[in-house]
Amino acid sequence: MTLQNLHTHTVFSDGGSTAEEMVLGAIRAGCSSLGFSDHSPLSPFYDPDRYAMAASDVPAYRSEILRLREKYAGELEIYLGLEQDCDSPAPDAGFDYLIGSVHSVVADGVCLSVDNTREVLISAVRDHFGGDYLALAEAYYQRVGGVAGRTRCQIVGHFDLLTKFNEGDRLFDTGAPRYLDAAMGALDALLKEDVLFEINTGAMSRGCRSAPYPAPPLLRALRDRGGRICVASDSHRADTIAFAFRQAGELALSCGFREIWTLTGSGFQAVRLEKFLECVK
Repeated sequence: MTLQNLHTHTVFSDGGSTAEEMVLGAIRAGCSSLGFSDHSPLSPFYDPDRYAMAASDVPAYRSEILRLREKYAGELEIYLGLEQDCDSPAPDAGFDYLIGSVHSVVADGVCLSVDNTREVLISAVRDHFGGDYLALAEAYYQRVGGVAGRTRCQIVGHFDLLTKFNEGDRLFDTGAPRYLDAAMGALDALLKEDVLFEINTGAMSRGCRSAPYPAPPLLRALRDRGGRICVASDSHRADTIAFAFRQAGELALSCGFREIWTLTGSGFQAVRLEKFLECVK
């Protein structure tokens, strides 16, 4: 069984550890494989928080990951990926996989981040959506539903990212019909693209949430529709490579999943959840 994380950031984008530090963290965490997925380059309009890689850094990023793949061969299987934002230009060929993600919406000609800070989100909804969080949700999920078509990704990242600062529905009701209609519409659109959905623990390691994305109702709907999942930590530091993987696996089981998917040299393959849980701490 391969304990794997495919959502990994480094100092090439907004991570806090070097790529080699992340490799060593993965080995300490008991991983057999690790995929790097630094943020794809964006134009200044879509990159207000400077979280993305500079286009000029992509060759160095590629070279460093391939160097580490060779250096740690036999200890850790390493994959070269990219977190491809829905607004990024198409990447060059040669990546092992892409994670397609939406981090912002556009309203009134302004790019509005949904995962910067709680205060930034509140201001965006007040100033551009008339205080209507469900209007924001509708705009967000419209973009999410098209992310696979725009990025040609194999994995959809943090499907309901806009709930990052909404623990306990403090800002908006995720059970509201408008919210669920928007989310289920995006879910159905993505299922036509045959992509994996990640159970993502990144907001947990950064202290914003107590549970992974996506929320249980969305995961159950995904299971009922025959969707496939993987588990990812969206790690930005070497000590969070496999953060809360047990909780993520148990959540998947409770929502009716019996397997997760991992990347191998032969493509994505299914692994029984029980075997995954045997490997996590």
